[in-house]
Amino acid sequence: MVSKEQVLEVLKSVYDPEIPVNIVDLGLIYEVKVDDNNNVYIKMTLTAPGCPLGVFLTKMVEEAIKEGIPEVNEVKVELVWDPPWTPDRMSKEAKQLLGLE
Repeated sequence: MVSKEQVLEVLKSVYDPEIPVNIVDLGLIYEVKVDDNNNVYIKMTLTAPGCPLGVFLTKMVEEAIKEGIPEVNEVKVELVWDPPWTPDRMSKEAKQLLGLE
């Protein structure tokens, strides 16, 4: 059985193309679910609703999970805007890396 922790670990290899921080530490991942058939559902956001890289980033997420966890059958990524992303969602490490803390 694939775990949420495995998925999050793989997602730490995916970086926002505009910010040198992975999407987990940026706080872009809102929810991860794995069902009994090893299908993965991810709810995520972007740093800005008008970001032109949204489709590109969701494809990066899908590919990273499929490549990083071969047991996964399907990956569904839902892009959401509520709640809106703010820098408060970033991990302490990400804030330090970007000089915000």
